[in-house]
Amino acid sequence: MSEKTLTINEIYQSIQGESTWAGQRCAFVRLTFCNLRCNYCDTEYAFYEGKKQMLKEIVDLVAAFHCPLVEITGGEPLLQKNVLPLMSILCDAGHTVLLETSGAHDISKVDPRVHRIMDLKTPGSGEVDKNFWLNIEHLTLLDEVKFVIGSREDYEWSCEKVDRFDLIKRCHAVLFSPIFGRIDPRQIVEWILADRLNVRFQLQMHKFIWTPTQRGV
Repeated sequence: MSEKTLTINEIYQSIQGESTWAGQRCAFVRLTFCNLRCNYCDTEYAFYEGKKQMLKEIVDLVAAFHCPLVEITGGEPLLQKNVLPLMSILCDAGHTVLLETSGAHDISKVDPRVHRIMDLKTPGSGEVDKNFWLNIEHLTLLDEVKFVIGSREDYEWSCEKVDRFDLIKRCHAVLFSPIFGRIDPRQIVEWILADRLNVRFQLQMHKFIWTPTQRGV
């Protein structure tokens, strides 16, 4: 384990701001690098900034928080192959492990104990063509699928995918999230209510607690 490394952008403790785990204390491990360029990205600093750290060092830093919940995020974590053993080590240590990943990378090799939160890219992201649709087959009832919505087009596209792939039954939760600052969240809520969708609307809680651009939260 000690010889394996990952390029890490930051490791910190905060409140989980999204998903069905929102509101819980959480240790975050943010990995460097991303091959997507979503036009609403709020973590561009993770595209290149970071330093190599050994897996043991990462595990020890996480353990120091004494936090049962750990999220692996980015950037795009699955670009670095050693994230797979890291997640397994954290699971072995008794942590509940969340993986925040785009829909552009194969999730099939991720430890089955990990709760995968997969962000399917909507047309408004500018990266809709990068979705790797075979991932749908690997979703389980531990997983969550997120749609980040900035327009009516994004909303209708998301609804179509929820219906086509029967995502409500295929995974633990389907999350509809507004692009911060681009669309009035109330609009999405009104659409969900009008269509009687069984999805979970969410806001990025951390952007309301701290300033939207603050790091390490």
